Amino acid sequence: MRHLNYNHLLYFWTVAREGSIARASEVLFLTPQTISGQLKLLEDAIGKPLFHKVGRRLVLSETGQIVNQYADEIFSLGAELTQRMKSGQHGVPFVLNVGIVNSIAKLIGYRVLAPVLERSESMRLVCLEGDLERLLAELAVHRLDVVISDHPIPAGLSVRAYNHLLGESGVAFFCSTAQAGRFEKGFPQSLNGAPVLMPVVTGALRRRLDDWFETRGIRPRIAAEFDDSALMKAFGAAGAGLFPAPAAIADQVEAMYGVRRIGDVDQVTETYYAVSPERKISHPAVLEITELARARLFAEA
Repeated sequence: MRHLNYNHLLYFWTVAREGSIARASEVLFLTPQTISGQLKLLEDAIGKPLFHKVGRRLVLSETGQIVNQYADEIFSLGAELTQRMKSGQHGVPFVLNVGIVNSIAKLIGYRVLAPVLERSESMRLVCLEGDLERLLAELAVHRLDVVISDHPIPAGLSVRAYNHLLGESGVAFFCSTAQAGRFEKGFPQSLNGAPVLMPVVTGALRRRLDDWFETRGIRPRIAAEFDDSALMKAFGAAGAGLFPAPAAIADQVEAMYGVRRIGDVDQVTETYYAVSPERKISHPAVLEITELARARLFAEA
């Protein structure tokens, strides 16, 4: 690939955002012919097409999507540099890029990350949520510094990353305060026939809870399933049913959602990991996250 012309990259990035050369030409105050010519030069330099034409719109090719990701970062950094110079602030802000597996309770993610953020005013936290496989792909190309997960790297997955245990938490059931009296007495048998909100069936916690119900001979009524733990709690707070959450954040769940902890699920735990590209963590912020989580959050669970 020949030397990259950043003017060409800017024209490409604008077309990708606007969806057409005509709209990009209005934004850039250039003729459509000029932009078309510059895009052709960029495609020649890269060696692959950046767009496919679908109707009247230009759609990014697979190569175009990759180039667009880098262009986003380049021009975002340029905008940040301009803003920083105007503000008169000194020094470079430290950015920590963290992936959080979407099945993790949002309060767990906050409790793991907040202490290190509070201890360093110069650090900016960037959080990306998704499934573990997607986040590991981002970790592999160094777009993430660490991934916080509630399950280890799947066996057989070809990725150079390592699990670092943060700790474990028991699981408890919660419900609205108006319903609490009905289910506290005789728990867990009180869950028989009760409306229960559960994680989706693909989640590890769901499988463990299903096994627990089976072992206990409990037959709840599954009222709804969620892949977003915060949405599940919101439904529970509104009285839609009982829901499970980590015991490590029980006080915060009760305070934030106005619900009550009615009982603990014996022999069911959730395990949390920091996944990093290093066998031995050397990144100072990631090291601090793991040490604080082990010493504070999960030591109390």
